[in-house]
Formats: sequence, C-alpha cells, structure tokens
Amino acid sequence: MTPDKIDAKVVTAKSRAIRSMLDGIDKLPLDSLDAWTEDQRMVAAGESYLRRALEALLDLARHLLAKGFGRAVPEYAALADTLREEGILTKEQAEKLRLMARYRNRMEHFYDDVSTEELYGILTEHLADVPATLEALRAWIEEHPDHLRGEL
Repeated sequence: MTPDKIDAKVVTAKSRAIRSMLDGIDKLPLDSLDAWTEDQRMVAAGESYLRRALEALLDLARHLLAKGFGRAVPEYAALADTLREEGILTKEQAEKLRLMARYRNRMEHFYDDVSTEELYGILTEHLADVPATLEALRAWIEEHPDHLRGEL
C-alpha cells in the first residue's frame, strides 16, 4: 500500500465523534454504581457511548497508518504496535490503546462477559485514556503537517 495523505476532514470528524461520545458519558449519573444502574437505559447508554468512542479512536488510528504510512492494519489490537513502530505513540500509550482495542472487541463479540460493574469501573476510572490517546494522535499529526491533506 502506498502512502497518501492523512485527510484532515477524517481527523476532524473522528475527533468530533469521540468528543461527542465522551460528552454523553459525562452526562450519565456515574456518581455511584447504584445511581447508574437504577435506570438500565443509563447502562446501555454508557456501553454504547464507550464502544462508539473506542471505535472512532481506532478508526482514526487506522486512517493515520493507512494514509500517512501506507500500512494496512486489519486488527484493532495490532494498531497499537504499529503506531509505536512508527513513532506515533510511546510504549505506554500503545499499551493503553491495545487494552482499549481488546476491550472494544470484548464489548462487541463477548458482550455477555462484560459485567455492569466492570463497565462502570472503566467509565469512572479509565475513561481519561480515550481523550489522552486522541490528543497524542492529533499532536503527532500537527507536528507532521507534511503527512496531512487539508487543515485541522
């Protein structure tokens, strides 16, 4: 695959989608597990917001690698290693992205194994990893405008 250019419109759209999903999570009643689970629609909303935020983040990573480096990475978990190889993410950032990709896959394919308590823990204790990874990707893009088509 031959590298092209990272499309600023894709970066903007995926970033906006991620932030929108994170805003949705911020509006959920996450003060306590009991408050969150009182209405099961909140649990479903939390799961959906998180899964969609992760998918948009991983799709952005895939676009960055495909268009910026000509690297097709078919599996979400492998994106983290490839981003590290290309110097886009640090070892720690890549490990967090790998964990997020695996969790997204569990949510999608093994949804019956994801407990409400586990999901609550992710939403309340580890959610900051999503915007931190988004900002790391965007920072790399902004530092390498030669890989970008259009303006952010």
